[in-house]
Amino acid sequence: MITRIVEELAQRGHSLEVITTLPWYLHHRVEPGFEGRTFRYEDTPWGRITRINPFAVSDKSKLVQRAGAFAAFSAIAGAFAARGGPVNGVLAVSPPLTLGMSGWAAAKRRGCPLVFNVQDIYPDVVVELGVLRPGLLLTATSKLEAFCYEHADAVTVLSEDLKQNVAHKTGEPGKVRVIPNFVDIDAIRPGPRENGYRQEFGLQNKLVIMYAGNVGFSQALMPMLEAAAALTDEPDVAFVINGGGVARPELERAALGLPNVRFVDMQPAGRLAEVLNAADIHLVPLKRGLAHASVPSKTYSILAAGRPLLASVDAESEVARLVENAGCGIAVAPEDAESITKAIRRLIESPDMLRMMGEAARHFVENWVSPSAVAQAYEELFRELEAHPGGGAR
Repeated sequence: MITRIVEELAQRGHSLEVITTLPWYLHHRVEPGFEGRTFRYEDTPWGRITRINPFAVSDKSKLVQRAGAFAAFSAIAGAFAARGGPVNGVLAVSPPLTLGMSGWAAAKRRGCPLVFNVQDIYPDVVVELGVLRPGLLLTATSKLEAFCYEHADAVTVLSEDLKQNVAHKTGEPGKVRVIPNFVDIDAIRPGPRENGYRQEFGLQNKLVIMYAGNVGFSQALMPMLEAAAALTDEPDVAFVINGGGVARPELERAALGLPNVRFVDMQPAGRLAEVLNAADIHLVPLKRGLAHASVPSKTYSILAAGRPLLASVDAESEVARLVENAGCGIAVAPEDAESITKAIRRLIESPDMLRMMGEAARHFVENWVSPSAVAQAYEELFRELEAHPGGGAR
């Protein structure tokens, strides 16, 4: 997402500096060819990329170590970002929340507005998951969150749900703006079901229910396995979990003995459209309480592929409303295996319903925001903040 926004801003004539990590996310360790260096530079036609060691912690359950890694990376990133002459603005992206401090240091040193982009609201997400409980770490995280909101000139979020959450905390509704994530409807479009992905993973002629994405704490995937167990009487139905993450080993153990479940490793980004088109139904599951603090960006990619959505999320949340308004799938209660099973049975018994929901999905997303529209929204926001008297990180 950020890569594409940078490219779009560059096409609009802007010079940019990007401070990011060495490549590491796929296996939660620095990739071959990048080891042994704390940072490296890459010059481009539009500016410079500085890549910094992320000090990756592979076990996401080790919260203290992860917090330390985020803090170390953010401190170094802030130091690099603060160097140099004046700029028109700084965009800091959370999570991790610590990058709000990095952005503040850079914007203050370089005399410009700070926009703090919140993809998921922390610490709300980890509190809802029960990962972070009352104590010193939660108190410190909440204070950091408040600092980041207070010292940003604007906070951007993905939905009205998230806006209400942040505006309640800041007491400044006008500071919080909704700029949704985009979907590239040219790169992702409806394609054949029977494609190379199905052939590679033995899914030919199956009706595929897929979860594709991070297999982490936030995703309620155990009910998907319970639904798979309940549907073993449907030999032509296959359940696919495509991706990796801290929760995958437990899910794999739970799926032992289920012949209709496949686990597939995360695929290269260039294969995204093929992966999405290989499914007949896509599952978007969030644990109870999370849908008001997180909006899965994969939702819009699924719709761009023209595939129906089975959303297991909180009622009245952004995703639940989207499914209802667009007519592109079914929304059920979170962490409810019985409801998921009933919805799947209803869908697989009605091919015409699947087809119409897929068509509605594509129709809806064709009118959604484009990468260029999102980049323009950020450009206009920075111009507004720059023109405002007294603008600049506080």
